[in-house]
Amino acid sequence: MKIYTRTGDRGDTGLFGGDRVPKTHARIEAFGAVDETNALLGMARAFVAGHPAAERLDGLIAALQNDLFVTGGDLATPLESKASPPRLAPAHVARLEEEIDRLEADLPPLRHFILPGGAPLAAILHAARTTCRRAERRVVAAAASESLNESVGPYLNRLSDYLFVMARWANHAAGGAEQPWKPE
Repeated sequence: MKIYTRTGDRGDTGLFGGDRVPKTHARIEAFGAVDETNALLGMARAFVAGHPAAERLDGLIAALQNDLFVTGGDLATPLESKASPPRLAPAHVARLEEEIDRLEADLPPLRHFILPGGAPLAAILHAARTTCRRAERRVVAAAASESLNESVGPYLNRLSDYLFVMARWANHAAGGAEQPWKPE
């Protein structure tokens, strides 16, 4: 099977289940932003090597990448489709909340806004967080015009929180200081 199909050359693409929509369709924008988040997490995994907490972080990020693949497939499959891909569920959101709590237990309390950055791994996690926020906004836009799995929005909302905490945790584990925002 070749990677190119030529079926999208006119600006449309297929959803799971067979429907074709323009590549600018809100659903496509949503899972495109999810895919970008996943790619940034792949980049983060490339930067995990040599980090003091490499073993723990690599497993956490790999689990998120798998979840995001499920999220993309979920968004690419209308709820009424005969296709039945794995779907996000409330348990996915609850797992993120548990992971956030575990990582936060190791961190000093946040008493001010911080600037994204720090160690290279943390900086990439901050970039993934902002892309995740965009994915969440795209899901909200898509949900305004069609039915989506109700777990996708909360999952992405919690994931962006998790990526923020993970970035802080990566900096903390590497012995780096957070840069506080200093208003002029």
